[in-house]
Amino acid sequence: MEYNQNVPKEKFAVWSWGHKRLPAQKGVVSYQIAPNRVSQETILYNKGGVFNMIRRSRNQFLYVVPPFVAAYFLMSWAEERNHYLNSKEGRALFGDDAE
Repeated sequence: MEYNQNVPKEKFAVWSWGHKRLPAQKGVVSYQIAPNRVSQETILYNKGGVFNMIRRSRNQFLYVVPPFVAAYFLMSWAEERNHYLNSKEGRALFGDDAE
């Protein structure tokens, strides 16, 4: 189904961003540089882009890595627990004796 902005007024429409019946956004200014005016090599090497990326990544290390390490250990514990509970010993200890 193709999106059409010409929805009759008696029909309910889900208005998305930029729909013509929504009031115009005010106070938002965006700027762009043409792609042919930017050289990626200039950004990376002349302004120290690689070193800046390393510095910024190092500053975020303690925010990113500990949750992933905790999630890894939690998943490894959960997998071991699941294997134990589905093993013969785990079923004998925690399972129901209906079988």
